[in-house]
Amino acid sequence: MAETTMMPEEIELEMAKIQRLREVLVRRESELRFMMDDIQLCKDIMNLKKELQSLVAIPEKEKTKMEKQREDELIQKIHRLVQKRDFLVDDAEVERLREKEEDKEMAEFLRTKLKPLDKATQSLTSSPTEKKAEPPPSKPAIAKAGLAIIKDCCGATQCSIM
Repeated sequence: MAETTMMPEEIELEMAKIQRLREVLVRRESELRFMMDDIQLCKDIMNLKKELQSLVAIPEKEKTKMEKQREDELIQKIHRLVQKRDFLVDDAEVERLREKEEDKEMAEFLRTKLKPLDKATQSLTSSPTEKKAEPPPSKPAIAKAGLAIIKDCCGATQCSIM
C-alpha cells in the first residue's frame, strides 16, 4: 500500500489533480488532431489551386471540353474543402468554449477542496516555509496555442492560400 499517512482529503485532492492532468492531455491530443486535419486541408487546397491555375492560364478559346469540366470540378472541390475547413475551425472554437467552462468548474471544485485541506494541514504543521498547493491555471496554455496554430495556418475562416 502507498503512503498511509495521507488524509482522505489529500487523497481526493491528489486524485483530482491527476484527473485534471489526464483532461489536459486528452485536450492536447484533440487539438493536435484538429491541427493535422487543418494542415491536410490546406495542403489539399493548395494542390487543387495549382492545378486550377494551370488550367486558367490556358486561353478560353484553346480549352478542350475536358479542361473546362476539370476547371469546374476543381472549383467545386476547392469550395467543399474551404467549407470543410470552416466547419473544422468552428468546431475548434466550440470545443475551446466548452473547455473554458470545464476549467471554471474544475477551478471552483479545487478551491472548495483546498480550503478545508489547507486548514487541516495548517493545524497539523505550522511550518511557514511550506508552500500551499495551488489549483492549476483556469486555462492551460496548450489550448490557446492549438487554436492559434489553426488560425495562423490559414486564417480564422478562410485559407490564406486562397
